[in-house]
Amino acid sequence: MSSTAAFYLLSTLGGYLVTSFLLLKYPTLLHQRKKQRFLSKHISHRGGAGENLENTMEAFQHAVTIGTDMLELDCHITKDEQVVVSHDENLKRSTGVNVNISDLKYCELPSYLGKLDVPFQRACQCEGKDNRIPLLKEVFDAFPNTPINIDIKVNNNVLIKKVSELVKQYKREHLTVWGNASYEIVEKCYKEAKGTTHHVQKSKVSHLAFRYVYVWVLNEEQEYKRAFDLGATGVMTDYPTKLKDFLHNFSA
Repeated sequence: MSSTAAFYLLSTLGGYLVTSFLLLKYPTLLHQRKKQRFLSKHISHRGGAGENLENTMEAFQHAVTIGTDMLELDCHITKDEQVVVSHDENLKRSTGVNVNISDLKYCELPSYLGKLDVPFQRACQCEGKDNRIPLLKEVFDAFPNTPINIDIKVNNNVLIKKVSELVKQYKREHLTVWGNASYEIVEKCYKEAKGTTHHVQKSKVSHLAFRYVYVWVLNEEQEYKRAFDLGATGVMTDYPTKLKDFLHNFSA
């Protein structure tokens, strides 16, 4: 993909985040040369927030069952230093309770509301029965062979260290991408992962000309088509079933 086409991709799709797994500053941070890099055409945003309640085990299981190439999720840390999967630090939007995750022990966290807005789809809501905020280690336990993209949502040294420790504990260095749009957080992730085969994502527009391009967050078939026609490696979506059906027809 030319750099001109890449920038056109950003402007026309209005993607919330575009990132490459090959880093400009740290190219050796990727897999060791002998290991095969994984490519992901189909990425489920928060597990597929348009088909199940976001960032729940039910959402992740559904996405894996239909064959997603990668799960995307968000992490925070509780008062008792448990790494939890949640997009928001403040739980007012998702639970109705105006409280911060970092101020509560894991056992004190409220449940998700039964219906949540789909983050990148106007005037759409999603319902679900699984309303529990899971631990990151539960996701690692349940899906040991599934690539996972982790968004470190806050600049917290303990959170970054705990996520790194869990990745190593579950031997997921070759299957885990983690980072944030914040350069400062990415720098800390890189330092924590230095000497391992962790992937650290860096969200910079200048990376559009690289070999692998992933587009956040697309939910319509015409957007999927435009992205892949322009050479995108993969797409992240709130609707994993819709993207699966599109890819089946697109590849036919």
